[in-house]
Amino acid sequence: MDFLADLTVFRRKLYSRSPNGTPVHAASFLTTRRMVLDSGLLCNQQELHRILIHEVFHFAWVRLGNPRRFDWERLVGQEVASRARGELGWSAESRKILLTSVDVGNRTPRWRHYICESFCDTAAWVFTPGEHEEYTLSSRYRQRRRLWFNSFVGYGPIPL
Repeated sequence: MDFLADLTVFRRKLYSRSPNGTPVHAASFLTTRRMVLDSGLLCNQQELHRILIHEVFHFAWVRLGNPRRFDWERLVGQEVASRARGELGWSAESRKILLTSVDVGNRTPRWRHYICESFCDTAAWVFTPGEHEEYTLSSRYRQRRRLWFNSFVGYGPIPL
């Protein structure tokens, strides 16, 4: 894990101290099993914890196995069908607001990316105490996600 200042993403590449791109807190590189976090997080331990948990769960997502990933997708798909607003982090919410019915119905890469981010943001919410301004999903849906995670963790160690 590395810490770099002022992270941005531009054209799918991570930069430090670049005037271009979209600011991000962190990035994970799954194939090289590497993580980069913004050094500004070192000043806020709770936010560092939340972002670190989110990034760690990207590694869990790829080892989760299709049955569990599809089960998560069904749960979140039911929320979308119910027109649930909000999310448990900006990473998922920023993707959710761009979804179309075509994305959902055809399981496009945009949909699958959202599903992954919703999983990671939910993990960060489950495993980080306290509230955060990015937790905008209603308590009804939060509790369903918490139950799913409780049963997920009940399977044993989380593969990373």
